[in-house]
Formats: sequence, C-alpha cells, structure tokens
Amino acid sequence: MSDDGAAIARSLHDPEAFAEVFDRHFAFVHRYIARRAGRDRAEDLAAQTFTVAFSHRGRYHDDLGTARPWLLGIATNLLRAAARGDQRVASVVERLSSEARSSSPGASLTGASSAFEDDDHLRSALATMQPDQREALLLHALGELSYAEVAAALDIPIGTVRSRISRACAALRAELEPPAVAGERRNHA
Repeated sequence: MSDDGAAIARSLHDPEAFAEVFDRHFAFVHRYIARRAGRDRAEDLAAQTFTVAFSHRGRYHDDLGTARPWLLGIATNLLRAAARGDQRVASVVERLSSEARSSSPGASLTGASSAFEDDDHLRSALATMQPDQREALLLHALGELSYAEVAAALDIPIGTVRSRISRACAALRAELEPPAVAGERRNHA
C-alpha cells in the first residue's frame, strides 16, 4: 500500500491522518487549478478539492500508488462546475457590454498586448474543443499526469485517453497555426 493509501485508510478511523495527503499534494493541486482557472480562484477550488476528497475518502482505490490522479479528477469536476457557472455569468456580462457598446458609439478597447491576445487565442481555442478532449489534454499537460493516471482520474480506458489527447492536439494545431502553415502541412501530407 502506498503512503497516500495508508494515510487515507488511517483517516477513516483517525481523520487527522488525512493531513498527510493534504500536505503532500495541496501545492501541486493548487498549481494545477491556478493554471486552469487563475490564482484568484485556485485557493477556494483547491480547498474544495480536499474537502470533497476527505468526504469521499472511503471510495479511494490505491491502484496507482498515489492520490494525485484521484485528487486532480476531483479538481477537474469542480473546475467543470465552476466553468458552467462562469458561462452563465459571461453571457450576462456579454449582453450587458453589448448594450453598453450600442449606447455609446465610438467606444473601443485599444492597447491590448500581443501576450494577452495570445492568451485569449489559446483560451478561445481550448473553449472550442470538445470538453472531454480538453479535460484529458489539460490533465496531461498541466496536471502532469501520465496517460494511465489521466485514465484513472477520469475513470475511462487508457485507449480513450490516447484518442482524446491526440484529437485535442490536432484541434489545437488547426486552431492556432496560421492558415499558410496549415495549408503547407496538408500539401506535404
């Protein structure tokens, strides 16, 4: 049994033992969430991740020798729920801002740096992806999970993980490459 598995098993009778898992993984889970949702939301979502993990610790399976995939799976579910809430807020904000633009002609946003435009382009490209592909890619890239660990985090077969990540990478390439590069790639294939 792994150190995480032993600590979680002990925590069923001695809740204080779960602190070992928290101490071992909180910083990583926090970093993962911050990279996905921003630093301002990371503290709350990371704390929620460990709250959910603690309340569901009886369901933990020590298949991979670490609780990290399990914790990142919980974090991913919380991020999904937060994103659904964000989408509702964003639609209201968009509606309000379009009303404001139409009521004040000539107003425009200028001075955005290319770094922000690149971030927006990447964010936009990720937003257009199928959610299951995006989650697998982000768990692998930002969560630094192996394909087997992504499979455990999402409770899907490893072949499905490989397929989702491959499709996600192809979709990102298609979205982010300049049209001339994409055309050249097709011509050389």
